[in-house]
Amino acid sequence: MPSNINGNKTGMPLSHTIKVVHSDQKWNEYDSSILEKFLESLSSDLSTEYVNIPEVVEKIHTGIPDEITTEELINLVAETLASMTTRHYQYSVVASRVLSHHLQKRLPQTFSANFTAMYKYDLASSNERKNTVISTEVYQFILENKDAIDSAIRPIRDFDIDYFGLRTLERSYFLKIDGKIHETPQYVFMRVALGIHFNDLHRALETYELISKKFFIHASPTLFNSGLESACFSSCFLVAMKDDSIDGIYKTLYDTAMISKSAGGIGLHLSNIRSSGSYIRGSNGVSSGLVPLLKVFESTAKYVDQGGNKRPGAFCIYLEPWHSDVFEFLDLRKNHGKEEMRARDLFLALWIPDLFMQKVERNLEWCLFSPDKCPGLSESYGDEFNMLYDKYEKEGHYMKKVKARELWHAILTAQTETGNPFLLYKDQCNKLSNQKNLGVIKSSNLCCEIVEYSSPEETAVCNLASVALPSFVENGTFNFLKLHEICKVVCRNLDRIIDINKYPLENCEKSNLKNRPIGLGVQGLADVFFMLRMPFGSPESKQLNIQIFETIYHATLERSCELAQKQGKYQSYDGSPISKGLLQFDMWKVTPSNLWDWSTLRQKIKQFGVRNSLLVALMPTASTSQILGFNECFEPITSNIYVRRVLSGEHQVVNKYLVDDLVKLGLWSIEMKNTIIQNDGSIQSIKAIPREIKALYKTVWEISQRTIIDMAADRAPFVDQSQSMNLFLQDVTFSKLTSMHFYAWKKGLKTGMYYLRTKAAASAIQFSLDPLKLKKPTINNKRISELEDEYDVKRSKRELSMETEGSTDSFDIFSTSVVSCNLEDPENCDSCSA
Repeated sequence: MPSNINGNKTGMPLSHTIKVVHSDQKWNEYDSSILEKFLESLSSDLSTEYVNIPEVVEKIHTGIPDEITTEELINLVAETLASMTTRHYQYSVVASRVLSHHLQKRLPQTFSANFTAMYKYDLASSNERKNTVISTEVYQFILENKDAIDSAIRPIRDFDIDYFGLRTLERSYFLKIDGKIHETPQYVFMRVALGIHFNDLHRALETYELISKKFFIHASPTLFNSGLESACFSSCFLVAMKDDSIDGIYKTLYDTAMISKSAGGIGLHLSNIRSSGSYIRGSNGVSSGLVPLLKVFESTAKYVDQGGNKRPGAFCIYLEPWHSDVFEFLDLRKNHGKEEMRARDLFLALWIPDLFMQKVERNLEWCLFSPDKCPGLSESYGDEFNMLYDKYEKEGHYMKKVKARELWHAILTAQTETGNPFLLYKDQCNKLSNQKNLGVIKSSNLCCEIVEYSSPEETAVCNLASVALPSFVENGTFNFLKLHEICKVVCRNLDRIIDINKYPLENCEKSNLKNRPIGLGVQGLADVFFMLRMPFGSPESKQLNIQIFETIYHATLERSCELAQKQGKYQSYDGSPISKGLLQFDMWKVTPSNLWDWSTLRQKIKQFGVRNSLLVALMPTASTSQILGFNECFEPITSNIYVRRVLSGEHQVVNKYLVDDLVKLGLWSIEMKNTIIQNDGSIQSIKAIPREIKALYKTVWEISQRTIIDMAADRAPFVDQSQSMNLFLQDVTFSKLTSMHFYAWKKGLKTGMYYLRTKAAASAIQFSLDPLKLKKPTINNKRISELEDEYDVKRSKRELSMETEGSTDSFDIFSTSVVSCNLEDPENCDSCSA
């Protein structure tokens, strides 16, 4: 056991009696040898070379008080182990096993007994509530099949979830009795499976098995609500402002409150609301515009949190850039300015017509209108919109004219300060939609990957799940057949959810049953590239990227066609592009590969149709990828070592693939870890690390954004909804931003950008490391400083100087040097799957 990783193995003798108090108030004397044996048993399948149990026990002793409860001791042990994660990721695994073992011991030993306990507790206390929370229908099904269900549970798989994943489950997903957790991870997975398939044991056990083995996972609202009486499984809602009137506005506000209550994220388009200064005929006054209205919606989002304090309410407001309140809209999230003009808890998005981008590009003037004077602009796209815009401009109906680049500059300023607004391209979203026969699509959802038609009469809904791509890597190859098979299972699950879902509003149910859209996404694409030794953006990774999403699209289409053959086409099928033989890649004018038999599938669709209008949507997967232990959605890594600060706590995260590679090369040590931290999670300047390893583990800050956009465009012909594509820029300038946005627009992406992540030119001081006292690591008896020409020390001193002098980049407002998720609270804000 090398001392450079594990330190001294010698334990510290106990000098006094420490009481461990149990729940029944009885107590035992703390015995470090018993704890050591317990931890060794939990880590017997892990490498003792990198998990030093005696040192862990010694650390625990230094922090233990004279008297401690069993629960407190378990948490102390787990947190001590977790604090050592950056030494080796296996410490996180052991930390999670400590908590899982305790849960398994404390709770009933079978799933049916545990569910019965929760149901009876719920039943006993339901008199005050007048109804139960736990589903009686699901409970009866469990009783009828308890032997088969109980025998299917695999408790050992709880040990495959790391500390971060388990804490995420604890914070938001486990059901509780009297505030105490009353589920294990496997119990949650079985509850989800039974909540979806409560009348089909085979399908339920199949779903449990696949989730338990980390092949896929349903989105957060489904995990929250499965097995409950009022089970709303839906993730995303696209709400239309009903009318430009007090009645219409407050009816819409009520709808958003009811949706947020059920744990749904909301996209709301309100380009039809008149702008400030517009005449109000009923009162002979003038409108105060969007800002006071949006303050009301912000208050609702904060008050009506999702699922009962599981996540903050989350609304994304969509506006078209011709609206004359657009400048005030862009300022809503800024940290400066009058408070009455700010609504920082709302998320903002622009629904941009091509005409605006063309006028920016050509440096022309841009008209700002009020929709009460210029109706129809939000109801049209493409040539029809252009003609209507030109008509209103010629007739002088605009509120004001500005240079298009003045507005563009305001957009970029807002993005560098707040990460908002998100950018989506109205024409492309409509032209390439299989729902364009329904009417004009006016917005996306909270996370910019759902593109569906909504209206005052119909609130669009989407139910989501993500396949865990790393689980399909087998013996150094990617198993496309297995991916195809699992995608068909998930597609069937999501289609069933449409029918069994408890919708928060009647207009949500009407839309979902009529159009039957689903959203199948992914997580762990970066993990796949690591496992297959493909640098992000390499020719091999680009080919695999296309093949993966072609497989997903083919599988979901095939399953949807099979469902249509048995149950019928979705109601609004006639007149849709797919009813005319046009698949998503046809609309992109792209020819698929020979990986799958598209001609046979086309013939089947022509004969039977499909059950679902939309199938593939690439959402953020912040929390669900934390649970399974993979990187988020399709993004590159943001750092090789970083800290995630979320509602479940502060968690250290280390790139396990990099650690394994450095271990094999004999390069991993505490000193190497500290050097990577000192380099903000990058390994590119560490000359001791081989070139091929550096190429493989580039962070997103070291990958060209052109590559990220190109790969999004490559997969887009097989994504019939859209993609939550974040963009990342270091040393931001408006010219860089402009170039990046126009490149994404010209590549034809529907979502041009979800979040803009920028990074400070000067990193914050690494308080965990003293750059003046840092021991330079040794490798094969050579100091890394000799190999690096003292790069790190010079860089550290330079950054320290810049910090103390107050030097910052002029756009260094939204620093994310240690953040890897999409919103300020990455665990809880991404409604789709976070």
